[in-house]
Amino acid sequence: MKKIVLAASLAVSFAVPLLAGCDQQQSDEAMNKLKAFFNSVKPDELLLKDLKPGETTEAQIRDQMGKPETERTFTDGSKRFEYPRGPAGTTTWFVDLDSNGRFVSATQVLTAQNIAKVRLGMTMDEVRRLLGKPTQIAEFPLKKERVWSWHWLEDGVNRDAMFNAHFGPDGTVVTTSRSDTGAGRGR
Repeated sequence: MKKIVLAASLAVSFAVPLLAGCDQQQSDEAMNKLKAFFNSVKPDELLLKDLKPGETTEAQIRDQMGKPETERTFTDGSKRFEYPRGPAGTTTWFVDLDSNGRFVSATQVLTAQNIAKVRLGMTMDEVRRLLGKPTQIAEFPLKKERVWSWHWLEDGVNRDAMFNAHFGPDGTVVTTSRSDTGAGRGR
């Protein structure tokens, strides 16, 4: 938490003098970048604070949580926003809105239950819709393999790990694996 406060203080101390010499458009752009930075380091509790089903609007969600990594609109008009908390984060939030643009729910998708749903033959899109944006993507041309990796808390609390989905040349899962992060937490 001290690191977040320090980063915020530094960002504000640098931003204020810069904004003084800017026109309004540059000032707005700088403020949007600063706000995006704050949202990226905001703890999950603050990111999700006061979201009320049926009440909180899409505009309020965007204001509080920032621009989603991915937006999906479904045939019924409902939407899903994806908020990965990486690269160092271990959560990805899917925020669902109804067809009227009102908050329905927020779900942390990097869980053992969701990871267990990844099966051989799933497409990249199917895996992405299940787990969100991967933390890392690695290409292995000699093996003709692409590996997507997600940083997550394997025990749900403090044991960092990487879940890896290995995709073959046809873009489907050929195997999965687990690797340590090297972060040393919980060991």
